[in-house]
Amino acid sequence: MVSNRELTDLQPEPTGTRAADIRAVPVRHPGRWLGAAAVAVLMAQLVHTLLTNHRFEWGVVGQYFTTKSVLVGLLHTVELTVLAMAIGISLGVILAIMRLSQNRVLSMTSWAYIWFFRGTPLLVQLIFWYNLSALFPRLSVGVPFGPEFISGSANAFITTYVAGILGLGLNEGAYMAEIVRAGILSVDEGQVEAAYSLGLKRVQVLWRIVLPQAMKVVIPPTGNQTIGMLKSSSLVSVISVPELLFTVQIIYARTYQTIPLLIVASLWYLAVTTVLTIGQYYVERHFAKGASRQLPPSPLRKLGNDLKAIYDARRYVH
Repeated sequence: MVSNRELTDLQPEPTGTRAADIRAVPVRHPGRWLGAAAVAVLMAQLVHTLLTNHRFEWGVVGQYFTTKSVLVGLLHTVELTVLAMAIGISLGVILAIMRLSQNRVLSMTSWAYIWFFRGTPLLVQLIFWYNLSALFPRLSVGVPFGPEFISGSANAFITTYVAGILGLGLNEGAYMAEIVRAGILSVDEGQVEAAYSLGLKRVQVLWRIVLPQAMKVVIPPTGNQTIGMLKSSSLVSVISVPELLFTVQIIYARTYQTIPLLIVASLWYLAVTTVLTIGQYYVERHFAKGASRQLPPSPLRKLGNDLKAIYDARRYVH
């Protein structure tokens, strides 16, 4: 009898089917090239419009871009963003811990705070803090239902700048509380149980075990909130805080050059947002050290890799 293997060996080998004779043909993606062509046409139209439409008044943009008043307004915008985020992050951590507490009073208090500040518009809160003196003409600091240590007019304590910081910071605290709470809940319960088994106290477990691991979840949305805060700070212009938008509004109210001054503000917002985005990337990269063996490439390296991939693709096509 002839085995199956022998029968296979006796069959003639079909020609042109060996691995060496196979020519790999890359898969064509005409949709990608059509999409890229459409984007290129739109970008060309945009650049043409920016260069040929004299109503943009790029000379005026360059004239006011680095003026002292605009730079001072930009500095106030950055200060508002930093201070409001500092208040928001600190308050958010406290509220998140309270929300996860077994004490129902603390948990419900945190829930009520988050419910109120997320449920009312930020602009309304800013106007409320600006007009706080209508509700409390005088403010005092002291023992509850006891003697007062410091007292004075509410307008002296709550200036327009302070009202802006309070409105932005207290509102941000409600959103950061939910972000931090999500990060804490993302930590495996086994980590917490193992820490308690080693004799660590609750504060030590939270500070040394839970929060460091929660940072990988907390950092990305916190970066987004910071960028959002930079742009939300423009709302304080309605209560006459001299930040970037309010400054350019004062200028174009005098010169009637509305569009170029708004372009100045937009360019500065884009510049600061770019810096914050790069900073967020490196912070995420730092906290990813313990989670991944190979860190993601830096922005410059990633750009170089993308350009190299485009060049290789074009060379392969030709």
